[in-house]
Amino acid sequence: MSGFVNFFRVILYRPLFNVLIFLYAYLPGHDLGIAVIGLTIIIKLLFFPLSLKAVKSQKALSELQPKIKEIQKKYKDDKGKQSREIMEMYKREKVSPFSGCLPLLIQFPVLIALFWVFRTFEGGLSGEEFQLLYPFISQPEMINTQFLGMIDLIKPSAYLAVLAGVFQFFQTKMMTPKIEAGDKKKTDFSGMMQKQMQYLFPIITVVILFRLPSAIGLYWLTTTLFSVIQQYVVLKKKNGKFQTN
Repeated sequence: MSGFVNFFRVILYRPLFNVLIFLYAYLPGHDLGIAVIGLTIIIKLLFFPLSLKAVKSQKALSELQPKIKEIQKKYKDDKGKQSREIMEMYKREKVSPFSGCLPLLIQFPVLIALFWVFRTFEGGLSGEEFQLLYPFISQPEMINTQFLGMIDLIKPSAYLAVLAGVFQFFQTKMMTPKIEAGDKKKTDFSGMMQKQMQYLFPIITVVILFRLPSAIGLYWLTTTLFSVIQQYVVLKKKNGKFQTN
């Protein structure tokens, strides 16, 4: 267990701590919130190829919905055959129905590391934490945890939690396939689940962020905004299968 903790500390915690201190020291204003936003953008750019692939995969899955409905209609009395045919279609089209989950799974360890970074700020930085700084990172004389002089980033913020939930809703809605007017009465179970997730994810986001340091809320909000812009650019290239209504 200690080996895993040391690995987590070296691979995630220490680099994130160092980049955050570096950004705080060199970005104008010495604002920890601006440093968090900068760190978030760096993380998103590092994982950009993976998240872009996930968005394109979700787009492809949406475009396959008419074919999926045909298979479901054709084999409505044979659920086993129906599932096999759908999986075969995924293989032919080289689309994975689970690819959209990968960026989320990767993001969780980063969130945990960031949580511990800001727990460190909450307790006050000591010489032990500053020993984790790389030799080329200067030790700051003090850390001001206020974001724009209004939000203390080591304490929860209802405002950032709700704002993150709102943009999470728009992000989820962008990825929800459009249901034609004639199909609304015969929406299948998966469509109903997608609709529920559209509201459930934002609610879960708000509930979680209500209890965490608002620095995590700011990270989540920036990540979501970045993803919304990315999805808008990707989905706009082709017409018709997605909507943001």
